Amino acid sequence: MMNLRELKYNPHTLRYTGIIGTGGIGTGKFFALAGNHTLGREESRSGHFLDVRDYCKQHIILHYVKVLLGPAFPVTLVGRIGDDDIGLVLLREMEQTGFVMKRIDVVPNVSTLFSLCFIYPDGSGGNLTTDDSASAHVDEAFIDAAAADIETLGDKGIIMAAPEVPLKARKKMLELGRRYGSFCSASFTTGEIYQALEEGILANVDFISINVDEASAVAGNFAGRADTGSLVQAAVRRLRMSNDKIIVSVTAGSQGSWCWDGRRMSRFPAVATTPVSTAGAGDAFFAGMLCGIALGLTPAGAQQLATLVAGLSVTSPHTIHSGVDRHSLYEFLGTSGLTFSENIIKLLED
Repeated sequence: MMNLRELKYNPHTLRYTGIIGTGGIGTGKFFALAGNHTLGREESRSGHFLDVRDYCKQHIILHYVKVLLGPAFPVTLVGRIGDDDIGLVLLREMEQTGFVMKRIDVVPNVSTLFSLCFIYPDGSGGNLTTDDSASAHVDEAFIDAAAADIETLGDKGIIMAAPEVPLKARKKMLELGRRYGSFCSASFTTGEIYQALEEGILANVDFISINVDEASAVAGNFAGRADTGSLVQAAVRRLRMSNDKIIVSVTAGSQGSWCWDGRRMSRFPAVATTPVSTAGAGDAFFAGMLCGIALGLTPAGAQQLATLVAGLSVTSPHTIHSGVDRHSLYEFLGTSGLTFSENIIKLLED
C-alpha cells in the first residue's frame, strides 16, 4: 500500500533503486543575542534560545529523499553519532523515518556533532561547531566497510557525499561509487570546494549541488565582477575542467536556480514566498534533485521538483520541515504562480 506522503511513481520504473550517503549527523541550537554590536572576546551578553530544531547535512538531505520516495526506496546512512542524549534522540528519529541504519555507529565517550548558532537582531550571526564529534571520526576505513552495500546497488545506486565529515572519507565514498558504477553526487562548503578541485575529487562526481557562494569560490577571480548568471557560467566552466560530464546545480536564493545538464543550462525561478528560515534550503534542493534523478527525470525536471522542496522547506523554522510530502508540495505548487512540467504535476497530484 502506498505511503500517502510519497511521490506517485511505479517503483519498478525507477532509474535508481537506492541511495547510500555520508555526511554530518547531529543537531544544534539557535541563540538570539540582545544587541547588534559584535560580541566581544570577554563580553557577557544576554539572549534567549529559539524554538528551532536544527539538523546536520546528511540527515536533512536524506530525510527528504526517504519521505518522498518512500518504503520502496532504501536509504542507507553511513555515519557516526555519540553515545550521548543527543545521539540517542537522533537515533530514534532516524529509525522512525525508515532509514537503513546498519551503517550507523554509536561511538562511546564521544559527543554527537553539535552547533550553536548565534543570531543578532539584524539577522546576521555565526556559529560554533564541535570539531571533535563522532562525525569527525568517520574515516576511510569506516567508509570502506560499506563497500559491499555499494557494490550490491552497483549501477542502480546513488552515492551521496555531503559535508561535516572529513573530506578524505567523502573522497573514499565517491571512489567506491565510481568503482561499482553508481551515480555519484556531492556537495561541498565554500571553504573546502577548492581543495576538492585540487585533489581531483570532482573526477568521481556525476552531480554536484552548490550555492552561489560556493560557485563564487569555484569561479575564483571572476567572482564579484559579474551578474549571477555569468558567475554560474564561469563556475560551470571551471568544474568541467575537472570533469567534462558533470551535472551542476547552483542555487541563488530568491534569484532561483541554474542547472547544467552536460549540454545546456536551464534556469528556474524560485517560488515567491516569505521565508521563516532559509537554513537547510540548499540541502532540501539537493534532496529534490536526487529524488528527480532517481525517478529518471531530466536534470531540468529534477530542478523543478527541487525548487518545490526547497521553497516549501523555508516556510518552517526548522532545518527539516516535517510537513513536506506529496500533498503539501502539490498545494504549494498550486499557489506558486510558476509553470511546472506535466511530469512534476503527475508525481504530486491526487
